[in-house]
Order: sequence, then structure tokens, then C-alpha cells
Amino acid sequence: MRERDKRVTDRPLYAELGFTDAEWGLLTGLPQSVLTAASAASPDSARKTRAESAAGLDRISDARSSASTLVAAVATAAVAEAGDPEIGEEAPVIQPGDPVGYAADVVARAAEVAALLAAKASPADAETYKHWLVEIADEVVGAASTGGVLGIGGETVTESERTFRDDLAKALAS
Repeated sequence: MRERDKRVTDRPLYAELGFTDAEWGLLTGLPQSVLTAASAASPDSARKTRAESAAGLDRISDARSSASTLVAAVATAAVAEAGDPEIGEEAPVIQPGDPVGYAADVVARAAEVAALLAAKASPADAETYKHWLVEIADEVVGAASTGGVLGIGGETVTESERTFRDDLAKALAS
């Protein structure tokens, strides 16, 4: 009888990683939500919002090659849902009606994810995932300046963008 390295199973990858369907939905939905909240933190032109969205989606997409099995799996699922920039797909630009309320909801979900990861993920996977979310926010808020005239003299990162990023990082650190 041969020994197998991997068993063939009908169980989804998230179950193999120890997560329920609902937990997996939270984990895979949060990167796109972080992108949306970071972009909506300061009102921008449609062109700047698209640039922010593209930058965030690129950061999500790049994580498919992460050394962390968890992050690579989440990124793969998130890109499958939102669109793959490597093949020219663009995620829809979502503009929440209440950006402040939306950002607060994303921060609350980030705190929930931090607790979930502490309970169910390896410390390395948990830290990599949390760091990745902050990288997404950083990428989005730094993608386009706000204010100024004809792109000159604007702020690279506004106070409201910095506040969202800092609140996100605090929620993930707890």
C-alpha cells in the first residue's frame, strides 16, 4: 500500500484551513472592503478613485503568490470575486453612501478578523494577513493626491485617509 502525501477530499480549502463558510466569507471579503473604505475616506474625482481602486486591486492580486497559504488562498478567492487585473479585468468601483459609517464597519470587521485569526490561524499566517490589509490601505491612500489644481499641490494622504489607515491598524493589532 502506497502512502499519500495529500488525501483527495471534497472539503473546500477554507475547511482544510480550519474556517467555516461564514468565517471564510469574512476573511475573503475584507480586503475589497478595506480598498473601498480607504478610497472613500476622501472624496476624489472619478479618475482618482479608479486609480486608487486599481492600486488596491493590484495589491490584493499580488498576494496570490504570498508564502502564507492563508493569504494566498484569500487573495485568490478575492480576485476571483472582484476581477483579475493581470488579465485586464477591473473591479467595480464602489462608493458607499455613508463613507464614515462604512469605514467604521470595516474597522469593526477587522477587529473581528483579528480575534478569529488569533483563535484559528498560525501566528505567521495571522500576522501576514493583518499586515497585508494595512498594505492594501496604504497602497490605496497613496495612489492619488487629493486637492490641488490640475494635480499640483494636493495632499498625497489626507487626514481622513490617515485616520482610516490608523484605525484599521489598531483594530488588527488587538
